[in-house]
Amino acid sequence: MLLYLQLYWSFFKIGLFSIGGGYASLPLIEKEIVEAHHWISMEMFTDIITISQMTPGPIAINSSTFVGIQIGGIPGAVVATLGCVTPSLIIVLFLAHIYVKYKNLEIMSNILYGLRPAVVSLIGAAGISIIFLAFFGDKHIDFSNINLNYVSLVLFGISMFILRKFKLNPVYVMVGCGVAGAVIYNI
Repeated sequence: MLLYLQLYWSFFKIGLFSIGGGYASLPLIEKEIVEAHHWISMEMFTDIITISQMTPGPIAINSSTFVGIQIGGIPGAVVATLGCVTPSLIIVLFLAHIYVKYKNLEIMSNILYGLRPAVVSLIGAAGISIIFLAFFGDKHIDFSNINLNYVSLVLFGISMFILRKFKLNPVYVMVGCGVAGAVIYNI
């Protein structure tokens, strides 16, 4: 029972402080489930984020469901997902009421404009952690012993080029990189 309360409370906090949504919540999820509770490893966290990207729905919800299953089975998934959703439900209902009531005030648009840089920095921090893990095998770089994963670096470069130059559907790029990874790492 204590485990379910911890799952609910951890994902309640993630849901409560995930301003900016999906990618902005990644540092919070990492801190809570990898660093604070040690429920999963950083490698498994990266795998969960990858799977969350391939399944429909928000990253925080998918992550909470996957972590809940890993920690407490189906009941854990339900509890973690409810914990993640509860604050959003309460906050959105409250903010919708406030927004409808005060949407024409200049201060409302100024508040929203001021939140944008914070959201971008949260997304950037999460991206950098995942890039370090993919390229160097750890989210922190040890400059005295750099172990660069060249396959990941090449796949990243090719993916970025294809996405930016040809505007190919990201699903096709992910499938292609998955197939390439399976072929390369099974050799």
